[in-house]
Amino acid sequence: MRGITRRGFGAATLGAASWLLGAGAEAARAAEGAPVARELRGMWLATVANLDWPTRPGLDRTTQQRQLTMLLDTAVERRLNAVFFQVRPTADALWPSRYEPWAQYLTGVQGRDPGWDPLGFAVREAHRRNLELHAWFNPYRVANHTDLGRLSPDHPARRHPGWIVPYGGKLYYNPGLPEVRRFVQDAMLDAVRRYPVDGVHFDDYFYPYPVAGQAFRDDAAYEAYGADFASRADWRRDNIDRLIREMGQRMVAIDRQVRLGVSPFAVWRNAATDPRGSRTEAGVQTYDDLYADTRRWVREGWIDYIVPQVYWPLGFAAADYAELVPWWARTVAGTQVELYIGEALYKADRNAQSEAWRNPAELSRHVSFARRYPQVRGHVYFSAKDVVRDPLGALARVVEDHYGGPARR
Repeated sequence: MRGITRRGFGAATLGAASWLLGAGAEAARAAEGAPVARELRGMWLATVANLDWPTRPGLDRTTQQRQLTMLLDTAVERRLNAVFFQVRPTADALWPSRYEPWAQYLTGVQGRDPGWDPLGFAVREAHRRNLELHAWFNPYRVANHTDLGRLSPDHPARRHPGWIVPYGGKLYYNPGLPEVRRFVQDAMLDAVRRYPVDGVHFDDYFYPYPVAGQAFRDDAAYEAYGADFASRADWRRDNIDRLIREMGQRMVAIDRQVRLGVSPFAVWRNAATDPRGSRTEAGVQTYDDLYADTRRWVREGWIDYIVPQVYWPLGFAAADYAELVPWWARTVAGTQVELYIGEALYKADRNAQSEAWRNPAELSRHVSFARRYPQVRGHVYFSAKDVVRDPLGALARVVEDHYGGPARR
């Protein structure tokens, strides 16, 4: 759609560091001096609820910066080359936004200036280490509670309470309101205009995951804007389609090579629901439950890359890694959209319920399997704190088996 990123995921040359190359045929081509595809090796760095960084709110600037650079240094040590940094976790910002308040996860108080610019610092420090920095946004989540009074006084949700839908104990912007869609785009594009980020990245949250016995109350918006649709579900999907399509168009208008990517729940639809779907039995289907037609976004070329969260082991009956990776490979085939596989590093633990996740070789087996499919251009690991801790040694095994030897120290 927008071509390769300016930092070169399109092609590497023999002069590039060998750890950027894949194995087998690609390595042989590199030895012969032929250009090869660069393999993306990323980690998600989550800030919501202080999941990865900072370790708690209210730390001083020096400590926060030291923690952040340690995570970036660890990415390099583990031979990764991309970081997906969550900069808008709950309708707030990790930069001095013109649209939304400072995130509470920095100081403990939403709207309080931390005295420095985390996004600007992260981009600069990542690029110094030759790491891609993708700005990770959550479009519609406003708060992990339902009390508007707990938001900062100048929060847009307090100025526009009609934009808000409480659901499942949380607050969300209503995706069915055109003014909301424009606003969240403006808020996210503020970062794109101001910083040399390498990507705009959305996770799997569009309409919220279903909560049993509860309805997402968007009746008024549907009555106002849904007349041309056969069903509310079709209208909701169109709302998310418009977000994705318009975001890409507006990014092009900025005239910078910033890529747009999404990391959805990995099951678009089960084959029992739709013969085009995967041979899975997932309880959630993004098309039907999150109103995210991820397959269409790929086939229409509205995004530049997709990172399905294939968070299940090889052989798992309901959602087999060995079924979903080839399904996604077929889905991107013939398009310009690049495919990376999201990996559940956090599940690799000696105390895991699943025997597969107690095996330190499981993730390495994933990479070996995925490399059978030329459409798979890399992997992204969740999340940064697990990249650091790696309690089972699963990532160390991946590095040793696939990324050029032991992690650099």
